[in-house]
Amino acid sequence: MRAQTKTIQGPEPLYTPSQRKRRDETVWTLVQGVLAPLQFLVFLISLALVMRYLFAGVGYEIAAFSIVLKTIVLLVIMVTGAIWEKVVFGQYLLAPAFFWEDVVSFFVIALHLAYVWALFANYLSEQQLMLLGLTAYAVYLINAAQFVWKLRAARLQTVMEGEYA
Repeated sequence: MRAQTKTIQGPEPLYTPSQRKRRDETVWTLVQGVLAPLQFLVFLISLALVMRYLFAGVGYEIAAFSIVLKTIVLLVIMVTGAIWEKVVFGQYLLAPAFFWEDVVSFFVIALHLAYVWALFANYLSEQQLMLLGLTAYAVYLINAAQFVWKLRAARLQTVMEGEYA
């Protein structure tokens, strides 16, 4: 009887060597690295303002404005992220390595833009608008977690490749 050997393969690498080189050399990586924490800071401040309005009934205007500001930052990071994806992977969005992150990003953007539309169209009550904003923020948190997970995977890939190089 012949012994069979199994090759254990890990997950598909996030970046090929040429993609990693492009990622490391493009200014868009730095831009994303600055905008992502900025967006999270704007989110945290806005979340506090929205919660203050919902629980204390004060500060509606600043809470509403903060969600609009968060939407603007989101759109900027989405456009620059698409450019980054084009430089690194050769396509603007939905590159296989970031497919699901991009899909969820579309929902995040849709919810944020629905908020802005409803605000300026005076379509919802103040409380309904804040709840829509919170819904957008909940999906944003899921999306942010996806990107943090992916960043961690990329770092682990780099460490593992360094050990076996």
